[in-house]
Amino acid sequence: MRSLKSTGSTSRRYERQIPLFGPEGQNRLGDATVLIAGAGGLGSPVATYLALAGVGELVIVDYDVIQESNLNRQFLHATASVGLKKVYSAEATLRSLQPDLSIVTYPEKIDASSAGRLVSDSDLVVDALDNYEARFLLHEAAWNAGIPFIHGAVEGFCGQMTSIIPGESPCLSCLIPTPPPASPVPVVGATAGVIGSLQAMEAIKFITGTGKMLSGRLLIWDGLSGRTDYLKIRQRVDCPVCSHGRGS
Repeated sequence: MRSLKSTGSTSRRYERQIPLFGPEGQNRLGDATVLIAGAGGLGSPVATYLALAGVGELVIVDYDVIQESNLNRQFLHATASVGLKKVYSAEATLRSLQPDLSIVTYPEKIDASSAGRLVSDSDLVVDALDNYEARFLLHEAAWNAGIPFIHGAVEGFCGQMTSIIPGESPCLSCLIPTPPPASPVPVVGATAGVIGSLQAMEAIKFITGTGKMLSGRLLIWDGLSGRTDYLKIRQRVDCPVCSHGRGS
């Protein structure tokens, strides 16, 4: 549910960022509801920076419990939280950072029966998942609802991200026609920090109407070489998600 009040848009808390997009932009942040799918390596920087920026409501979805192996990159959680559901640990950390934040938690799996319901009240969906099956289900639900979807993924020292705007850009299935096989991937915490921070930046830009979105382009970041490249994403005429209803 969208927050009904702005989170102190004129307070000193936001005085260093209000000059960038004005009081109206800050009010838009305070009135926005953002769904973050995943409270792990990507979800940690995404949720933290959106909360600190003054987003009014975060909806956090994650079924997993915290394991010790998560702690090299998932800074919403601490050693004492091992064994707890990630959404509840994330909620506690975020409330300590921003007491005015409205947080809705869903400790459940994203599947065909839940995806549409989960996205329905959000202004924006941020993909902080490591599960391609859930990622594609959530993306299609967001696309069908006309809700922008900010995709991010990491592996090792590398990561990628793009913004998918229904009706304006190709969809995730155009970019990735066949999901890769499910398997654990190695990752350095700083990689997730970089890509998650970029996802938070895209969300802030979209909500405030500032700057140019990455829609139609895939940002590819290689931390080992210190290089950033961009790949143009093209619509597939046979795409099962976004080709429906397209004119000939």
